[in-house]
Amino acid sequence: MRFTEFNFHPTLLEGIEASNYENATPVQEQVIPPILAGNDIIASAQTGTGKTAAFLLPMMNRLLTDVSDEGMIRAMIIVPTRELAIQIAQHIEGLSYFTNISSIPVYGGSDAQSFVAEKKAFQSGVDIIVCTPGRMIAHLNMGYVNLKGLKFLVLDEADRMLDMGFQDDINKIIQHLPAKRQNLLFSATMPEKIRQLARRILHEPVEVNIAISRPPDKIRQGAYVVYEAQKNPVIAHVLKSIPYKNALIFCSRKHTVKQLTRELKHQRFNVAEIHSDLEQSERENVLSAFAGGRIPLLVATDILSRGIDIDTIDLVINYDVPDDGEDYVHRIGRTARAEATGTAVTLVSEIDQRKFAGIERLIQKEVGKMPIPTELGPGPQYAPMERRPKKPGGGRPGGSGRSGGGGGFRGRR
Repeated sequence: MRFTEFNFHPTLLEGIEASNYENATPVQEQVIPPILAGNDIIASAQTGTGKTAAFLLPMMNRLLTDVSDEGMIRAMIIVPTRELAIQIAQHIEGLSYFTNISSIPVYGGSDAQSFVAEKKAFQSGVDIIVCTPGRMIAHLNMGYVNLKGLKFLVLDEADRMLDMGFQDDINKIIQHLPAKRQNLLFSATMPEKIRQLARRILHEPVEVNIAISRPPDKIRQGAYVVYEAQKNPVIAHVLKSIPYKNALIFCSRKHTVKQLTRELKHQRFNVAEIHSDLEQSERENVLSAFAGGRIPLLVATDILSRGIDIDTIDLVINYDVPDDGEDYVHRIGRTARAEATGTAVTLVSEIDQRKFAGIERLIQKEVGKMPIPTELGPGPQYAPMERRPKKPGGGRPGGSGRSGGGGGFRGRR
């Protein structure tokens, strides 16, 4: 279905065309019509399905066509992280370029000047606010935010917000909103706590379920079964053997991010790092350089597993296995955006084998195990159901175990 078939406002269609959108994704086809009709929505859609445009476009269309009072805040999008707030705000800026719709991202970690700009927007009125819960609460507590004209509330990545402990903040924000509004709830997963939240805030919602806990087929997945001491050499091997335009390496701990980045720089890779220790301005500069191709390789914590949408990421490496299967899907979903294909490589240590086997069950796919380069020595056997003692220090013993069978991808693409 083409976007021209939705009867969007002409100025919005100009922004859609300028953004190179032509055909709607399945989630967009299912979500856009009921939002245009004024229905509440609860939608489950995995990353990379186009869900952001699925709620932005019909909401912006209604803001363009509905008569409203001047100086009012008309829509609020609540997201879990500042990175996602910035990303969505940039998305709005592109789509609204030919319209008179105003918007502002509102998130913590920025300087006093940003807070003043946010306060001014709240006081003078702005069409769309994209905010993190904590920062929104800070402004509400100051007493100058008027939300009586709000028409839309969007909760994006709702499962992530609850996992991060924002339930109380969301409830406080909702208490300040008018009872009559359109609510749009998007979540990658639908656990019971999300259902409970939906029952409290949604009114006779249309339910859309596109999500399955499996990565798109266009992502080629592979894994190396390794000892801890083999991880860095294997990372270097992957980066040298698989061509990439932008590569993203995920680590579960920021200490590991810093350590790996130092090692890669020592090996003369053009690499940067991103984690919670960086100032917000530093994070934004790094992301800008990465998106612009000036830095092709980025090492990051899970702060970027959601909320980064860069079409040129064609290689994702998991330095370690994420704790949650859904996080695995989100991590590798950073590649193969839009119509592109991508490659995802995971390093599976001995202690992570059971965890990775659980992910394979979740995605209903056995990920191909890649042979470790012979010069690095053999890796452990992939036997996730076996109990084995932990090797002290993560060293590589001189045993004869091999790192799994065939399958997956080999060498250069």
